[in-house]
Amino acid sequence: MELSRRTFLKGAVVGGAGFSLLGFDLTPAQAQLKELKIARATETRSTCPYCAVSCGVLIYTIGDKAKNVTPQVIHVEGDPDHPINRGTLCPKGASLEQDILNERRLLKPQVRRPGATDWQDISWDQAIDEIGHWIKKTRDNTFIEKDSQGRTVNRCESLAWIGGCTDTNEFNYLVVKTMRSMGLTYVENQARV
Repeated sequence: MELSRRTFLKGAVVGGAGFSLLGFDLTPAQAQLKELKIARATETRSTCPYCAVSCGVLIYTIGDKAKNVTPQVIHVEGDPDHPINRGTLCPKGASLEQDILNERRLLKPQVRRPGATDWQDISWDQAIDEIGHWIKKTRDNTFIEKDSQGRTVNRCESLAWIGGCTDTNEFNYLVVKTMRSMGLTYVENQARV
């Protein structure tokens, strides 16, 4: 006998109805479903960071919500109420939990100094200071006030900015204003790439 999807579904419906008619109580099975590993978890809605589609995801964490306790991610799935993906995720989005819980994931900024062969951990404050220093130095050294015909252009072609797909409209608005105020001409967003 060849088993098709239609035959399987018919059999499942008939079997389920048969169990109910024969007096089998399905209440314990339904109660067991509520005791899944996510039953006591906190549900957080988020956005998948991988491409410009911006699929909705649900991230389930367990933790006692104390001040210095980091919640532990236990499950990630597509958000069925999200208008874009309606609960589905591509292979990259479905692997989010593995990325979050990966022991090789970097948790601190790192820098490899000129001539060095190894990366060294630095603090977030130091990373922000160094990024600001190099942006200012690069802009100051390469800023173009006038073009070859003497027209005022006030631009910096040696720096670029690319935004992420999970950035909000408000964040992107502020970024574009900031980058344009520094004279950047190369401003792009991952949603268009």
